[in-house]
Amino acid sequence: MSKELLEIKNLKTSFRIKDDYYAAVDDVTLTLNKNEVLAIVGESGSGKSALAFSLMGLHNRAKIEGNILFKDNDIANISPSKLSKLRGDEMAMIFQDPLTALNPLMVVGDQISETLLLHTNLSKKKRWEKVIELLNKVGIPRPEHVYDQFPHELSGGMRQRIIIAIAIANNPELLIADEPTTALDVTIQAQILDLIRDLKDSMDAGVILITHDLGVVAEMADRVAVMYAGQIVEIADVHTLFENPLHPYTRSLLNSVPNTAAEQEKLHVIQGIVPSLQNLPRLGCRFAARIPWVDAAAHEENPILHEVKPGHFVRCTCHSQFYFPEESKEDQTHGIS
Repeated sequence: MSKELLEIKNLKTSFRIKDDYYAAVDDVTLTLNKNEVLAIVGESGSGKSALAFSLMGLHNRAKIEGNILFKDNDIANISPSKLSKLRGDEMAMIFQDPLTALNPLMVVGDQISETLLLHTNLSKKKRWEKVIELLNKVGIPRPEHVYDQFPHELSGGMRQRIIIAIAIANNPELLIADEPTTALDVTIQAQILDLIRDLKDSMDAGVILITHDLGVVAEMADRVAVMYAGQIVEIADVHTLFENPLHPYTRSLLNSVPNTAAEQEKLHVIQGIVPSLQNLPRLGCRFAARIPWVDAAAHEENPILHEVKPGHFVRCTCHSQFYFPEESKEDQTHGIS
């Protein structure tokens, strides 16, 4: 059995808008084991990146409540100096937007070398050699030349690979990857996913993978947490989630994926949008407004996660009565063909 590496307990991350605080991450409880990939999926605005930034202690003005336990440290209540020692060394993050994550005034090689300088005792020559090795590892051509280039001189895909090189420089035990392959072509995407997998296996690292790409989830993840409107609505191992999704939101996401085997059928579209923080319903099922055809009595007043099978958790009782409008209640299925 894998050992627990990270434990998130009742995490709540709130942002101030005018005179009130609104939770973008609301009562999230999750665990991550060593040598495990936990994928977090959901639409834009669901709170995935807010969760990732909370785990790394990168929110400056947010109100953080709850606990983030990592190697005998509570990230939510740790001193800035101790957090700085952990970040970039034992825990690291691949950011979604490489252009804003990189320093425009430093050459990219020095930016990778900086994390080695802060967390290792390598000489200047050894750091240079390590940077070249990392650039090769993430698929950068002519690494000696790229070392001396500025971020604006590189393509979006190359900048993303620089970010990944910085993140993996010190072989972290916890790696948070926020859309790590968004700007990459399929060939480099496969290389990066293999790189993340190798790190997980060689270092017994735990990986939190945030992505919109359900194909990447199917290939990489051991477990999946589905996030909607700041809450986790379903958790299961990857095979169970794809074969037997239960929450209406999970089923809607999977049914929205184009299926070449059913090309004559209409593509399922989820009604509405994720509500803004200020308009987010704090009572009842947060997905109820987007499935108005489901009986209101099917929803709990204060939805909680129910363990329907060992390791498979679903929020709200509406999953037992959910069906798509084009289905009859007798013909509805949970599996996605």
